[in-house]
Amino acid sequence: MKAVRLHGAGDLRVEDVPAPGAPAPGWVRLTVTAAGICGSDIHNYRTGQWISRAPSIAGHELTGLVTEIGEGVDGFQPGDTVVADSRFWCGECAACRAGRRHLCEKLGFIGEACDGGFAEEIVLPARLLLPVAPEVDPAVAAMAEPLAVALHAIRRLAPMPGEPVLVLGCGPIGGLAALVLAKSHDGPLLVADRNAARTRLVAEVTGARVVALDPVEVRATLGGGLPIAAIEATGSTAALSHLVEAIEGGGRVALVGIFHGTLALDPNLLVEREVSLIGCHAFTDELPDAVARLPTLAFDLACMIDRQIGLDDVPDAYARLLRSEAYGLKTIIRPGGVPA
Repeated sequence: MKAVRLHGAGDLRVEDVPAPGAPAPGWVRLTVTAAGICGSDIHNYRTGQWISRAPSIAGHELTGLVTEIGEGVDGFQPGDTVVADSRFWCGECAACRAGRRHLCEKLGFIGEACDGGFAEEIVLPARLLLPVAPEVDPAVAAMAEPLAVALHAIRRLAPMPGEPVLVLGCGPIGGLAALVLAKSHDGPLLVADRNAARTRLVAEVTGARVVALDPVEVRATLGGGLPIAAIEATGSTAALSHLVEAIEGGGRVALVGIFHGTLALDPNLLVEREVSLIGCHAFTDELPDAVARLPTLAFDLACMIDRQIGLDDVPDAYARLLRSEAYGLKTIIRPGGVPA
């Protein structure tokens, strides 16, 4: 079968590899119908930070059709449509026993701990699969995992009714967070990003107001005040430093971006203004909620797709994304061919 494998930092290859065999007990074999390229895929390609086995088929945002089930698997049968939980946890450490699998001491992700979804077929543990309505477009279903990440960031931020929220970064997670906030939060919603096309798209889909990351402009937009809640989804340490100055004292910032480098920030700004920085890693139990929201969000999610590509086009897509040339939020891979 055809697959996209990461051999090392900067070394991504489209290759013919053996198809997975019959699934082991507790595992399921799938035909991959769609997979999304995540910012963490690009980060791993760029830095090699999370390469734990090589070569490895990349891709942890995926949906597919069940073709074969291993011994002892209940709840699935051939023909079922499923999405994957990206987290590969041990189930034995203190965090797993407490239900915090996203903080597992041995946590890995599909595409790193095991082969991922940038391939025609995949085998995965049945415990990582959730059913999805078959009428949901695969390109939309593949966005369930990043939608769960966005839901987790909002849950960690916990905006109060009526509070203005600023989303910094209109990439996939920031854009999806803005979409969820637009549907569920009653306070003013602001978005900011250096990519003007992406920012316009998110604003058009969500109704958010576009601002520059400047306290004067933000105050003018809100009638004199600053937001007390914000989501940092750029992964830029410089942007985070500016963001801290663009929220009210006592404010909260949920950090969900993947950062490069270290942060040069005077901690007295946090102390004296009582600003809270809240780390947000993956998700806890939000994936079923994300899957349940797919039918009602399908139109908006489809509007946020940048393009759909085949497996042969993945290396070029990585290069394009590294050049920040995406105008939509998500590049979707269709291993079986791009629909006409």
